[in-house]
Amino acid sequence: MSHRPGEPEPGGQTGSRRPSGGRRVLRSRGPRAVVRAVPRSPGAPPVHAGLRQAADYAWRLLVVGVAVYAVVNILGRFQLIAVAIFLALVITSVLRPLADLLARRLPRAIAVLICLIGALVVLAGLLSLVGNAVAGEAATLGRELQGGLTRIERWLQGPPFRVSAGTVSGLRGKISSYISSHRSALISTAVSGAGRLVEVATGAALSLFCSLFFLYSGDRMWLWSQRQLPPGARQPWDRAGRAAWRTFAGYTRGIVIVAATNAALVGIALFALQVPLALPLTLLEFFASFVPLIGSPVAMVVASVVALAARGPVTAIIVLLLIVVIGQIEGHVLHPLVMSWAVSLHPVVVAVSVLAGGIAAGVVGAVVAVPAVSVIWAVISELRTPAPAEPPPEPVPGAGDG
Repeated sequence: MSHRPGEPEPGGQTGSRRPSGGRRVLRSRGPRAVVRAVPRSPGAPPVHAGLRQAADYAWRLLVVGVAVYAVVNILGRFQLIAVAIFLALVITSVLRPLADLLARRLPRAIAVLICLIGALVVLAGLLSLVGNAVAGEAATLGRELQGGLTRIERWLQGPPFRVSAGTVSGLRGKISSYISSHRSALISTAVSGAGRLVEVATGAALSLFCSLFFLYSGDRMWLWSQRQLPPGARQPWDRAGRAAWRTFAGYTRGIVIVAATNAALVGIALFALQVPLALPLTLLEFFASFVPLIGSPVAMVVASVVALAARGPVTAIIVLLLIVVIGQIEGHVLHPLVMSWAVSLHPVVVAVSVLAGGIAAGVVGAVVAVPAVSVIWAVISELRTPAPAEPPPEPVPGAGDG
């Protein structure tokens, strides 16, 4: 059926034109929309939809990578401040429930001071116990270590190693010559380490200062930061921040419980085996457990070396078996029971995060990596879910009175 130019075509189409690519584009005047075909230049190969989608994700990932690199560099330049704020957040997440509990019966300021002073007293008490233990066992430990080295030499000379006596004595001579030739370097390292104590003290003071205000007026500080944003960004910012804090606080409290449980098991075993320096080794296990996957085994290897030198190979083997037992308890009981409600990361992600953080920033990076990845994933998951519908505003009393 023919029609005149300008008259409506069947289906509400007013006319047609044929572009250079040979594809016809129809215009629609009626209520039904007609999809327009995009003309393509002659000879241009078609772009696969998967390649186009991959390119879209690629440039976004490049932007995110540049932003992460810039943030890491900035934090590296201000590492002392970043570590101090991180410690302040850790202290706040651990002491916040106790401060809220005490604030029900006491003024908020007094409750915060009681929590901080009590935490400092507990920490100072642990350090004094460790110092007394080391000082009390120093002389005995020196004799035991000397006898332990002799036992290790005899053990290496016997089956199954069959190491000759000359090899062992030559190894001891090389160690002694290395220490004597690098004595100046070791002294300078110790002096620089003493200089680092000033930075550590400064960071500790800054973290206590920040945690004091976080515990006392953290909610008001968060509301103030929200008011500085445009109105449209306040709700996503609030959702992301609350999800991040829930994840970080849950992870911190969970890892403290896991570390305390590991330290208790190790301490009981070391005291039962009469291993020297059991209390310092227990405290080392507690702090090493804050590095997931690798911290606890490293601390147990140190304990096994002390047990080998002081109590012989049988005790050292028992301590090494503790690594397997505690690892199984931590991986199959403690983490699923304590950490699953706060962090849901695959063990591969945890291992890669710890290694990446260790490469980027050493021990500090290994400690911070897992909570940082957990917080980022929690924020992404929260923002991907639709926001809950806000309830309608309540009518103001008397607004309808005429």
